Amino acid sequence: MTLKEDIIKKAKEIESETFQVEEVSYVPTISNSKLTFGCKGLEFEATVLYIDMRGSTAILNTHRKRVVAKIHMLYYHAIVKIAKATGGEIRSFNGDSLLVFYQGTTKQSLSNAVKAAMQMKYAIKTLLNDNLKNYTDIDFGIGIDDGKILATKVGVGGTDETKDLIWIGNAVNKSTKISDNCESNHNIGISEFVYNNLLDDVKYHVKDNGYFGKEKIDMWERYSFTYNGKNEIYFKTNYYWTI
Repeated sequence: MTLKEDIIKKAKEIESETFQVEEVSYVPTISNSKLTFGCKGLEFEATVLYIDMRGSTAILNTHRKRVVAKIHMLYYHAIVKIAKATGGEIRSFNGDSLLVFYQGTTKQSLSNAVKAAMQMKYAIKTLLNDNLKNYTDIDFGIGIDDGKILATKVGVGGTDETKDLIWIGNAVNKSTKISDNCESNHNIGISEFVYNNLLDDVKYHVKDNGYFGKEKIDMWERYSFTYNGKNEIYFKTNYYWTI
């Protein structure tokens, strides 16, 4: 079979096959035996944290490749450690961006994702940038949303280099779009759904006013952006969480 014939044959198979979706209560991995190269997918519900480094092209053009490699190593090490410590599942390293899934939809899982984002901000802005002051400051954007995500395997069989999982759903797309609007001091953005379902410790800052008692200050500011042709509300913060 020629290469052309092989591509046409596979296209016809996919087009004619009914796509089968199974709902699961975990974040799939590429080794999951239920995921094949046929029209099959696993759907799960989760909070999505998407983080993307800003200005990576400028960093690459300013520093030697070995320096850029070190910067990425520090960046990813901090992100992965914090994500795992807060219950996140790491997926989809892609250049200088990363997806983290917090399985389920509860106030706790939503708040864990937001706490992780705040800790990532502290780690990057304070711990990493202090060590990188001879080179560059890392800037970044984090977007968070929640919903159902479909995971399916793409590529061809054989070695790991020829296959991967893709993650399909508005929660993934919207978290990416929110991230695009976050940088500088307001590095973290969350959807309206996430904001409305947060626990108080990641929603409010409690200020002690002494004799006048304690005051709850909303850490989040309201913004809007266009998503799928509609105006959507989201929230950004300049707060962080120390580790």
